[in-house]
Amino acid sequence: MLWTDCLTRLRQELSGNVFTMWIRPLIAEELNDTLRLYAPNPYWTRYIQEHHLELITILAEQMSEGRVRKVEILVDSRPGAILSANEQPATTTAALQSAPAVMVKPRKEKEESTVKNSRKRLLNPLFTFSLFVEGRSNQMAAETCRKVLTQLGASQHNPLFLYGPTGLGKTHLMQAVGNALLQAKPNARVMYMTAESFVQDFVSSLQQGKVEEFKKNCRSLDLLLVDDIHLLAGKEASLVEFFYTFNALLDESKQIILTSDRYPKELTELDARLVSRFSWGLSVGVEPPDIETRIEILLKKAESNGVDLPRNCALFVAQQVVANVRELEGALNKVVAISRFKGTSIDLDVVRESLKDVLAIRARTISTENIQRVVSEYFRIPLKEIVGPKRTRIYARPRQLAMGLARELTGDSFPEIGMAFGGRDHSTVMHACEKVLSLREQDPIFNEDYKNLQRLLQS
Repeated sequence: MLWTDCLTRLRQELSGNVFTMWIRPLIAEELNDTLRLYAPNPYWTRYIQEHHLELITILAEQMSEGRVRKVEILVDSRPGAILSANEQPATTTAALQSAPAVMVKPRKEKEESTVKNSRKRLLNPLFTFSLFVEGRSNQMAAETCRKVLTQLGASQHNPLFLYGPTGLGKTHLMQAVGNALLQAKPNARVMYMTAESFVQDFVSSLQQGKVEEFKKNCRSLDLLLVDDIHLLAGKEASLVEFFYTFNALLDESKQIILTSDRYPKELTELDARLVSRFSWGLSVGVEPPDIETRIEILLKKAESNGVDLPRNCALFVAQQVVANVRELEGALNKVVAISRFKGTSIDLDVVRESLKDVLAIRARTISTENIQRVVSEYFRIPLKEIVGPKRTRIYARPRQLAMGLARELTGDSFPEIGMAFGGRDHSTVMHACEKVLSLREQDPIFNEDYKNLQRLLQS
């Protein structure tokens, strides 16, 4: 059976925890040229889509010899087909409840063990501080999350609000706090949920007449972790309930960690009272990783999966994939899948073949010429001065910034970038890139300009 063959390969590609927790429970059905996978709940399907669907699609096409061209992941709504709450990773209030009673009453120790293990299944066990790669873009967020553990519920960082574009590790960091707390205090009451699952649980409790049970579960926590809080917009009843839950936990000095794609005050679609409370604690931004961090992420991910990834290949991937960590991991998975399918070790030829679609897209969207044009418009200086010989500060700084962006975003060599900037020597480009790194650390305004231009070019 095709899915059985795919499982064999996936067991080799993925870590044991990920395979056991997320992949093995999937149910497969083959329809014409489509492999349809069924998962127990929406959260599960979203996780597979974001992290593993591309790899599964490649393997399915390869192992079916092209017969299967598409893989779909759906929520399994067939009677009796969905796993029970004790068999799936709990992501909602159900995780705070112990397993259903059986005919023979279990010993108290077994009940406590069941509750503790149920709580642990709330969180992805791979989301720990030790597996989080730190760099300039996320260092403050990581340090703050560690500090939260030592001062849980302290007013200066409660709530802790992590914000930034999707796929940069906000969920990893917030769950790392939860995993570390449970390791230190196994009886701590920790709940992780997305804003969507909060709404779903609340609506379900209303329909089943279990609102008080829902409130008790949410308001008796030591640590509440809520992802994508901006998705509460427009859910008026759920917003009201979250408002009271939020206040109840803060009044008891219980820690709350939230994530969003925007700074709190930019969440204008949410209730103003709630937004103002988000600003009571500490808000920390998480930015796209710089190239050094992207390389380390790739190397660490490869090492954890037992993959030999040469550093020059990691550099090449990091130069081409710049948006977020999820895309980096997806690119690495594709490289590994292609190398194993071909039965060869990973080298630059395999990497180029694996990323040919990415390279084609980037060639059309981000080029040194495009960077020069965007920098010229941003600083309102003539394009000819970006590549021209004038060394006055008003032109030199934007020119150096453009060279630094070209090096990071295009992957072009120093000599290639130098030629694009009026035939300059490669040593001039190297000096410009070093100067950009130095100025980003020393000058907040320069650093903000750099980040703004990054966002413009990657949008």
